[in-house]
Amino acid sequence: MTACAIEPAAANEKNEDGETPRTEYAITEDGEPPRTECAIAVNGNENGKTPRTEYAIAENGQTPRTGNGETPRPECVITVDGSYAARLAQDGGSWFPERWTLDGPEPYAVPLPGNQPEEPGTEVQPMGDGRVLIRRFADGRHNFSLLYPTGPATGELPLGAVECPEQGSALWLLPPAPGGEKAYALAVGPRSSAVWLVAGGAFGPEHLAEIPGRCSGGVWLDRTGRMLALDREVGGRTKAVVVDLARAGEVSPLLQIADGSDDRLLLADPDSGLLLISSDAPSPGRARLGWGVLGSTLPVRFPECLRVPDCAVTPFAIQPGQVLTPECCGVALWIDGPMGGWVGVWRPAARQVQHLQGPEGWLAGSGLWTEAGELLLPYATANAPCGVARWAAAPRSGALTGEAEGPGGTGGTGAGDAGPEDPEGGGGTAAQAPESGPPEPVVARPVPLQQAPLGNLVTK
Repeated sequence: MTACAIEPAAANEKNEDGETPRTEYAITEDGEPPRTECAIAVNGNENGKTPRTEYAIAENGQTPRTGNGETPRPECVITVDGSYAARLAQDGGSWFPERWTLDGPEPYAVPLPGNQPEEPGTEVQPMGDGRVLIRRFADGRHNFSLLYPTGPATGELPLGAVECPEQGSALWLLPPAPGGEKAYALAVGPRSSAVWLVAGGAFGPEHLAEIPGRCSGGVWLDRTGRMLALDREVGGRTKAVVVDLARAGEVSPLLQIADGSDDRLLLADPDSGLLLISSDAPSPGRARLGWGVLGSTLPVRFPECLRVPDCAVTPFAIQPGQVLTPECCGVALWIDGPMGGWVGVWRPAARQVQHLQGPEGWLAGSGLWTEAGELLLPYATANAPCGVARWAAAPRSGALTGEAEGPGGTGGTGAGDAGPEDPEGGGGTAAQAPESGPPEPVVARPVPLQQAPLGNLVTK
């Protein structure tokens, strides 16, 4: 893979204001902690944050393949701090980038059309300064530019291109990085994968790391954009690994639930250390949605309530700020099935999912939690082309109020969590990690990956 750089130039932007009504809802949940199931082993470096939609776990255990070949992409991409969002909008059959400003009193959108309509597969990503990164593919090259409004027109700053000439190669943008100053892309070839810095560098696209194996996913594990978790396929098995971009792509294992299982990281929260994973360890051949805590001696759990018959379940946002209580973090789920799509809200401490009808025109798979417990869902309709629905989390002892529940009905309590030795989970056993010393004491932040205790992780 090769890069073609273009010298960057200074650019400024102005934006316009607008108004869009909001919708208020409420969320609450309670229940008993789920049983423990399999083991999670972690090592690497400090963890951090960026929630992002990654894998949809269907009832049949299959992972839908869209966009980059592994990941169902959200219809709207939001910066880590929730200030901006970007999406491809459509007008009269023509596609164009659109930037949303979300940190003001009311959200508003600014269209950023180019000289010609965009292709449907074009990727856009908001930057922390309000500009929008766009990736276009043409003549075997992935071309990157920054878009910004300039009065009635759209300014464009070309950044350069990355070529992927090998048969079977692909490239797509990684989730927005913490800080919003840089943007990264993952290029996957037949035998290896490369991480590129495509915005925020000094001389156009920069090759940062080459990782053996075919990678997918992408979750940032620190607030500096140094530690990146990827799902790497080697020898027919997929395991989540940590890539240290400050050490030329040094790779460390992150998830090792069972020797023969496929273990992927979907989301991570830095404050609590909560991890959302996909693994077929509890039921070989069928991926299950589970959760664990980074650096904890407790194993991963696979709640039965997260299995929705005939539906794909995609976690897309985690509530931040719950430093010592990962089980209290709200997790937003995109549930999609034959009856349509809706929103699920779940907390690890609960044994049920709250099924909620999303706002009309919800940009599926998109949303953001606030520390106060509000779930923000962007939507667009003919009457409200730029809106944000706010679902307010009531006290945990309160009743659910607001919109009627979604097509899935009321979340059931489930019959328990199927595990490696549970017949309902499909059998199988989890591999026990080797001893590496006594557990770390409880601290006010997640244990760094390299210091995580690895012993006595499997329970029944």
